[in-house]
Amino acid sequence: MKQPAINIKNKRASFDYEFIETFTAGIVLTGTEIKSIRMGKASLVDTYCFFAKGELWVKNMHITEYFYGSYNNHTARRDRKLLLNKKELKKLERGIKETGFTIIPVRMFINDKGLAKVVLALAKGKKQYDKRESLKEKDDRRTMDRIRKISF
Repeated sequence: MKQPAINIKNKRASFDYEFIETFTAGIVLTGTEIKSIRMGKASLVDTYCFFAKGELWVKNMHITEYFYGSYNNHTARRDRKLLLNKKELKKLERGIKETGFTIIPVRMFINDKGLAKVVLALAKGKKQYDKRESLKEKDDRRTMDRIRKISF
């Protein structure tokens, strides 16, 4: 029996940020963290990435403690190292040196090999009027789809 696909999203990120470029990164997990992710018990709300000593880390990612874990259980919110190749790391480091840019985890999933991956976006914060504009576009798209369904 095939397990359901794990797809944990940061829905707020697309509202608050404009994505410039995306990258897929591996994530270093310890102990029971992968079991909690496979159960879908993780959250990307309020997470961000930062560089420390040339390595990329994700901060504030919440992975719930594993219910059946013993004293070896992990802490829910800890800094986790992200795995990218040097070329991608340098590109991201150059990107965040410009003002207004940040690195946001957008989605977490488990690939075909059973490894946890995180989709990162080099993003620029939206202003209030940009947010209103994106809501207006979303509303227009919804009405156009509704009109198409009625006309067929």
